[in-house]
Amino acid sequence: MYLLIPAAGMGRRMGSDRNKLLLKLLDKPLLAWTLQAAEAANQLSWIGIIGQRSDFPEFKEILAELSLSTSVELIVGSKTRQESVYNGLQALPKGASRVLIHDGARCLATPQLLERCALALLDCPGLIAAVPVKDTIKVVDDTGLIQDTPDRRQLWAAQTPQGFDVQLLKECHQKGRNCGWEVTDDAALFEKCQLPVRIVEGEETNLKVTTPVDLAIAQYILHQRLQS
Repeated sequence: MYLLIPAAGMGRRMGSDRNKLLLKLLDKPLLAWTLQAAEAANQLSWIGIIGQRSDFPEFKEILAELSLSTSVELIVGSKTRQESVYNGLQALPKGASRVLIHDGARCLATPQLLERCALALLDCPGLIAAVPVKDTIKVVDDTGLIQDTPDRRQLWAAQTPQGFDVQLLKECHQKGRNCGWEVTDDAALFEKCQLPVRIVEGEETNLKVTTPVDLAIAQYILHQRLQS
């Protein structure tokens, strides 16, 4: 199974002037924790890190320190996540038929989650890790007035990894480029193309580190995990 890690963004909401994946979490960069989980997932045989060229020297330092046995390739990203994943798909090794896409900022995903998604992808064209929504969700208009309260039993919070048939995802990305679609995840492209996407149970601790509060929570979770 092949894995793409979008890692081309900046840490503006983190209040950082650098790639947030280079920020430290318990003395290791966020990206290092993500890569360690991928290395420990037995189903993964190749990793592509999609980033900006300016970050490649530090990415290479991280890889040198980790000494991964899994093959890793650095891929030049773009301005948006959507464009970066498109670049990553073009860089997949010839013959790749299934791919997982996992945000580098979800550095607490376990090897077990990655393996569960990789195995589930063998039986479907598309999937996402997700968890049931616990809060009551309100649909609000532009003036701040509530318009609807959807049944939360039908609501799931999307995570990564997300997994897809490579050829189908390439076709969806190309159609998205042709039609000018702008989406926040690859599952949305599948949905727009009327292709099925299955839910795989995610992990409550698989949070996306976006703000300083997220980083503090991730540090607590990881500290507890390492002590157990």
